[in-house]
Amino acid sequence: MMQVLRTAHAWAGAVLCALIGVLGLSGALLVLKKDYLRITVPQARDSVSLAPHDLGPVLDSIEARFAGEGLRYVSVAEPSFGLHKAVFDDGGGAYIDAHGALVARWAKNGRAEDWLFDLHHYLLAGNTGKLIAGAAGIAALLLVVTGLIIVWPSLRSFAWRIAPRSGSRRDLVANHRDLGLIFAAPIILITFTGVSMVYSGPVKSMLYAATLSAPSPVMERPEASAGDIDWTGALVAAEELYPGAAPRIASFPAKPGAPASVRLRQAREWHQNGRTYVLADPATGEMLATSDGNKLARGDRVFNALYPLHSSGVGGRLYDFVSFLTGIVLTVLGGVGAWSFIIREARAMQRRRAFSPVEKTV
Repeated sequence: MMQVLRTAHAWAGAVLCALIGVLGLSGALLVLKKDYLRITVPQARDSVSLAPHDLGPVLDSIEARFAGEGLRYVSVAEPSFGLHKAVFDDGGGAYIDAHGALVARWAKNGRAEDWLFDLHHYLLAGNTGKLIAGAAGIAALLLVVTGLIIVWPSLRSFAWRIAPRSGSRRDLVANHRDLGLIFAAPIILITFTGVSMVYSGPVKSMLYAATLSAPSPVMERPEASAGDIDWTGALVAAEELYPGAAPRIASFPAKPGAPASVRLRQAREWHQNGRTYVLADPATGEMLATSDGNKLARGDRVFNALYPLHSSGVGGRLYDFVSFLTGIVLTVLGGVGAWSFIIREARAMQRRRAFSPVEKTV
């Protein structure tokens, strides 16, 4: 049985190493996205006021600047990260500084960080790529579990070593084992949370059962009047409803008759963008509906905590460092495992050739 497990683990790892490596490396680099922007875009280092009377006029100016260009929403800057990001229906984007000035505008995947995000989440292939990435995550989980089973009898040989002693196959296999054991827990966490984002339905059902809770009621999206929303008024109303909550996303009406929305992050929410919503009538500014992220069902609150665990939205710089290393290690494990497998198969082929009968010619 153990030999069958070893063979399956080796073949699966060799076949999937490139795909898992791409996901691991791109995920590791995405952890550094804000650091990259702070280095390459000076405005990202500016401080930003998110007070309604400061942020509202900036959102009004963004709406006016991109009128008719398919503006979907604005991802609001943070106090220590000075770039607002406008996102458009065609997949393009724009960076706007703290004062509302345009910093950069690009088409879909026109910037390195956007291309990297598309690669990691969708493998540059839309929803099909997303499903493939999710399947690769499931495969990575199975590889970790089977790997732990395989190395369990040889735990006495484990060493806290992150680099192989040499390039020999024996040392490569030992390094593959040691790295796998050291990073097993963070790899399981990162891959499981990533799979959860792709296959959210089954994962939510599992969480509802585990937490003995029913799904939260779906927030109704009432009809609204057409018009240009007063963002200052909407932000003031949202602040009155949820004191201390930080505005994270301002969404424009998707179509005539649809409301505008402000997405907020309250103090007890882990999700970077929060799961608290306020819907407003664009013409009148009237609050039409709200959803409190802290009052969702237990299963939904647990699910909402998975994304920040996957994307380093919690835990500070230490968790960023662990997440970055985990992505790198996942790539290295695939590469080292595949290379040792190739060496083994090449040697086996040589042995078969050496002992195969030679035809005699007359």
